[in-house]
Amino acid sequence: MKKISVLFAVVMMLMTAGVANAQKIAALNYEEILSLMPETKKVTTDLDTFSKTKEAELKKLGDTFQAEVQKYQAEGAKLTEAQRTAKETELQKTQTNLQQMATTAQQDLMKRRETLLKPVLDKLNNAIEKAAKANGWDFIIDASALIYRGGTDATPAVKKELGI
Repeated sequence: MKKISVLFAVVMMLMTAGVANAQKIAALNYEEILSLMPETKKVTTDLDTFSKTKEAELKKLGDTFQAEVQKYQAEGAKLTEAQRTAKETELQKTQTNLQQMATTAQQDLMKRRETLLKPVLDKLNNAIEKAAKANGWDFIIDASALIYRGGTDATPAVKKELGI
């Protein structure tokens, strides 16, 4: 009985090795291809413009806030206690609003990035799928995830699919 189970284990290992060898695997440099796509360059430019616009708006509001703080510091001694309390409350509210605006701007930038990149990533993933089918690859793995890469490189085939 023991011999049969050992024989069965050996047969299963041989079959598993045979199936693994039958799989066609390729690697590609996903980031390289993504960076070479003209759409990615346009997305980067659009995001930079959007980011700079938001930064300029926040800087302008921040400068106005700083001027108000400096004015308060210079004239605070002349104000009554009630006026000082009211002005400090107003300044704290303004500061909170600025922080919320900065957070919202960051979130808007992330949403815009996702929205703009989705079609680019979809196009790249479709090209990878077409290249895999055309070349008979069962798996394509990102080369950055590999410790050793000695097999087929799918990068040129995907670049060809994309026309880059």
